[in-house]
Amino acid sequence: MLSFGESVSFDHRLWAQDIRGSKAHATMLSKVGILKSSECAAIIKGLDSIAKEIQSGKFKWSRDLEDVHMNIESALTKKVPAAAKLHTARSRNDQVATDVRLWIKDQCAVLDLAFVKLLKTLLKLAEDNADVIIPGYTHLQRAQPVSVAHHLLAYVEMFNRDRARFHQVADSANWCPLGSGAIAGTTLPIKREITAKLLGFVDAQGKPRITRNSMDAVADRDAATEFCFAAALCGVHLSRLAEDAILWSSAEFGFATLPDAFSTGSSLMPQKRNPDSMELLRGKSARFQASLVHLLTLTKGLPLTYNRDLQDDKPPLFDTADQLTLSLAVADAALAGTKFNKAKCLVAASDPSLLATDLADWLVKKGMPFRHAHHAVGRLVALAEKLKIPLDKLSDKDAQSADKAFTKGWNEVFNLKRAFAARENTGMPGPKAIAQQIKNWKKGIR
Repeated sequence: MLSFGESVSFDHRLWAQDIRGSKAHATMLSKVGILKSSECAAIIKGLDSIAKEIQSGKFKWSRDLEDVHMNIESALTKKVPAAAKLHTARSRNDQVATDVRLWIKDQCAVLDLAFVKLLKTLLKLAEDNADVIIPGYTHLQRAQPVSVAHHLLAYVEMFNRDRARFHQVADSANWCPLGSGAIAGTTLPIKREITAKLLGFVDAQGKPRITRNSMDAVADRDAATEFCFAAALCGVHLSRLAEDAILWSSAEFGFATLPDAFSTGSSLMPQKRNPDSMELLRGKSARFQASLVHLLTLTKGLPLTYNRDLQDDKPPLFDTADQLTLSLAVADAALAGTKFNKAKCLVAASDPSLLATDLADWLVKKGMPFRHAHHAVGRLVALAEKLKIPLDKLSDKDAQSADKAFTKGWNEVFNLKRAFAARENTGMPGPKAIAQQIKNWKKGIR
């Protein structure tokens, strides 16, 4: 049962947050007269000493003491007898809830820096390849031409939303549960606002934010679940980016080359250059989703308030943070070294069928309803396929046989420069629109 029930093997990672919480709790107990100022000073000094031991690797974690809280408290009490008073007006229930919220806030700050780095890399790659044209795809079939920059800016949008979601997670975690006790608070005259301010649980105006229901405070794991949800969705975006990179770097596409450090050779075939970094990124999405399902399933049937099941919230939470931080770093470094083959991209983007919709628009400008224009161009495409002639190489006579509306100049539509110049509205891949988007993002990402 000791092996089955211990959690210190993984929750020791909360040691820094646990010590911060204990120092704030001791300070509050001193301010309300439950601890003498000398006792408080001795406790804080003892906690600092333990923190140094842990940082240096000298601290001995004991499975017999079950968790991070009891390990630190036991070591502290041996150093400082007054530490026997430290657990006054708190329970391990509100203690761990506080530690986890502090840890989530810390991790969100770490991830924010990683998102900024990735976003800046994507922007640089977009700017460096603004004139590289590729086919855009729907259903993995060539659809319309876009620039590499426009494609990469789609991921800037996604990862910026992910960044915002982690800001929301940090805000969700930014409520202090310490002082809720095991379930119903305490009869002692504590001041929870003091603890909250000391631990940084404050709003934008610096006012303390304390949880408003002691039962919910110790049973709630929403912030951890929201963290895993945000990671799972970010994992989906990383996976889609990885899939694009895998396709682009294949011989069939040949649009891009990944850096050597993020590609791997085959153990059998010497010519192979496998996009392993991207395949692993794609695989991590399953891991993030599994962690989210773990937490949702863990909490779905629990009665209020604390149940020991909640101990198992930490392995998926910790793993998610570790793997997402690493995944963002890998995506960033791999993209930073990615090179595009401009000539090969242009060959693929020069397929005249990619501008079939532009031809329909040309008919619309002449007054034809779009549905009619769509059918007219469809007939022209079918004729080109039948004659095995590129769409833009059909004769005027052939075009007229598909529809009389194809008057002189119809094939002038098949010009990539013209096509992009006509797409300068917000959100479109015109060169000026892309340049403005990149400029706006550069100003906005900090």
